[in-house]
Amino acid sequence: MVARSTWFEGKSVLVTGGLGFIGSTLAHRLVDFGARVTLVDSLIPEYGGNPFNVAGIADRLTVNVSDIRDVHAMSHLVAGQDVIFNLAGQTSHLDSMHEPLADLEINCRAQLTLLEACRKRNPGVKVVFASTRQLYGKPDYLPVDERHLLRPADVNGINKMAGEWYHILYNNVYGLKATALRLTNTYGPRMRIKDARQTFLGVWLRLVLEGKPFEVWGGEQLRDFTYVDDAVDALLRAAWTPEVDGQALNIGGFPPVSLKTLAEALIQANGGGEMVIREFPAERKRIDIGDYYADDSRFRGLTGWEAKVKLEEGLRHCLAYYRQNLDKYL
Repeated sequence: MVARSTWFEGKSVLVTGGLGFIGSTLAHRLVDFGARVTLVDSLIPEYGGNPFNVAGIADRLTVNVSDIRDVHAMSHLVAGQDVIFNLAGQTSHLDSMHEPLADLEINCRAQLTLLEACRKRNPGVKVVFASTRQLYGKPDYLPVDERHLLRPADVNGINKMAGEWYHILYNNVYGLKATALRLTNTYGPRMRIKDARQTFLGVWLRLVLEGKPFEVWGGEQLRDFTYVDDAVDALLRAAWTPEVDGQALNIGGFPPVSLKTLAEALIQANGGGEMVIREFPAERKRIDIGDYYADDSRFRGLTGWEAKVKLEEGLRHCLAYYRQNLDKYL
């Protein structure tokens, strides 16, 4: 349980991308804290929104199906909010290379639409933006801290970098209280598993539950993983900690593991399964960043946050959830 959960009691909170993986998990926590929660989601099929993600709490919040690129909708939705968790975005790296203009629309123009609405209708709001470790590109050193050069390896990373810095700019120039958290491989219940648009681990989970072999590309790359409850904890702490305003901060997880080790842990947690090691497809290899894991000591020091759910435990939670609800995510 997050300390200071009473901070949200009675507050009006807007979550963009609220029917998606992280947004809906955040919504479950917020309604339990007594917040007045509004979720906005476009429900564009490729982007991960799923009404089942709010099963059990749908009558305790408001869902507005609209696109954050809609100037009039956002002008109405941001008014009167105490906190906005801005999680809406296009997350697929490969999609961004195939359709760069669509990625630009969602990860840049949409962010400006939201921030302009805040500037005009609610300049005192706190905005927490979900950014990504993809901004760093291929690391020069490990672990990666916030001083590392930003050198995105794909269109998605460039557009997310712009979206992040729009938030920092509006904090610095217009007085909005905004912060960005650079999330790393977040996983857990409610993530998209029917394809790899959110994370390759979702596809692995689906295939292992279906009794099918799953592919591991390369296998030696090191990654850190953040269980979704820990990522949500970080977002909540960012909302109530003024010291993070105007900053972009790393969020990581437990010590990194190779993808091969991760695959072995998944098979063990499932009690069986089969992986196949493959060479990286050429199209993906061009935008792969190699090894990555974060130094998130700055955020820990400012907020007292720490990752609590170890990888093996998180994988067990995922498998249990999808065994019960697999049909809702296919």
